[in-house]
Amino acid sequence: MSELPFKELRRAYGFDDVAIVPGLVTINPEMTSTQMHLDNYSFDIPIIGAAVDAVVSPSFATTLHEQGGLGVLNLEGIYTRYEDPVSILDEIINAKQSEVTQLFQKIYSAPIQPNLVASCVEKMKSSGSTCAVAVTPQKAKGIAPVAVEAGADIMVVQSTVTTARHISSSHKGLIFSEFIDQLKVPVLVGNCVGYSTALELMETGVTGILVGVGPGHICTTREVTGIGVPQVTSTIECSAAREEHYKRTGTYVSVITDGGIHSGGDLCKAIAAGADGVMIGTPLAQSLEAPGKGFNWGMAAPHPELPRGTRINVGTTGTLNQILFGPTTVTDGTQNFVGALRVALGMCGAANIREMHSAEMIIAPSIKTEGKSYQLAQD
Repeated sequence: MSELPFKELRRAYGFDDVAIVPGLVTINPEMTSTQMHLDNYSFDIPIIGAAVDAVVSPSFATTLHEQGGLGVLNLEGIYTRYEDPVSILDEIINAKQSEVTQLFQKIYSAPIQPNLVASCVEKMKSSGSTCAVAVTPQKAKGIAPVAVEAGADIMVVQSTVTTARHISSSHKGLIFSEFIDQLKVPVLVGNCVGYSTALELMETGVTGILVGVGPGHICTTREVTGIGVPQVTSTIECSAAREEHYKRTGTYVSVITDGGIHSGGDLCKAIAAGADGVMIGTPLAQSLEAPGKGFNWGMAAPHPELPRGTRINVGTTGTLNQILFGPTTVTDGTQNFVGALRVALGMCGAANIREMHSAEMIIAPSIKTEGKSYQLAQD
């Protein structure tokens, strides 16, 4: 008799492993809605700019707001540590690759200045933008109230892995239910990848859940720690938790797929898997308006002991409007993200994002290679 295995492994799927099946009915793309809702806030497009310094500055958040999306400013980045963040950006951009991690560790060791936190929020608010800002759980209690008092509309509490139950010997962990009651603004939390954790977080009263551990272009968590779950499976599981929570309470908690989205096709698959919106960094970092000037780096990159991010040269491919809405000059899906989503909604007979959640998905490992021999030969 063979022994029982120590562990059973289940299969998980990423964007390249799956495809969306067309619907029985089709709709003209211009008749579809791409609106995203977070609590009482509505956005014309379901795209959130990642809270990293190379992507979202106060001015970029305004530009993305004007395009219908939402930019999240990192309150623990260079914009709240330095009076002149532009010179710091230039220093990072011009550093040698072999020296950039040490430079990150030095730059991000400067103290966060509460007056700069308030100033950044006030800049975003003065432009008429919805002001979304991000903190880590460790610094949330100190920084978040300053931001809310200055006028922040939405708070994002984000770390590599977030749970409703955190064990620590050094301090009392962040209790989300108390934190939300104190701030009295919508709070999004992340990141998580599974049903049970998502459900527990939703039960604390959060407005949204960020999904994804390690899938981002600038993140090396999966290489460094081996931790992560592919994004399609993660999104499906967290969306199932949303449906269960909604059935129990009547409260709808938005699911945001965060990371790993390279093209319009990836965006469409995230929505079909159950996401209400996506958080993206690198595609936006490729815009002319991005503060990183063609570079991107993650907020885990400056960790003093175990960096889990790197600076990458992503280039500049077009304006933000072109990346979001076209017209596209490339054929790989990396421009006109919103146009791709509208076409996919139409092909699936989905009038809006919520209806797209019902689209059938299949396991399709050949989806990007079938019949593409000539294309692949030219890459």
